Amino acid sequence: MAYLMFRGKVKDYETWKPMFDGLADIRKEYGAKGGRLFRIADNPNELVVLMEWESIEKARKYTQSEHIKKAFERGGVIGKPESLFSFLEEVEQVSV
Repeated sequence: MAYLMFRGKVKDYETWKPMFDGLADIRKEYGAKGGRLFRIADNPNELVVLMEWESIEKARKYTQSEHIKKAFERGGVIGKPESLFSFLEEVEQVSV
């Protein structure tokens, strides 16, 4: 499996969340399969988003799209998109 992880800060979670939700169809077009959204317990404006993708290539294209650049501006993301994404390949699942 391929995963895309975003870890970053936003000016205001309540402003960012509708922007994120509004990109659902675009994420799907680029091959997203779903994922999880986390907020850092001590700082609700610091986020981790882990999304599963059809391929790393499709995830990379999504992060380089104009959709992301514009959405990050609207959503108040702090930092440049390319520095906030990590592309992950699943090696194995582990049990407790």
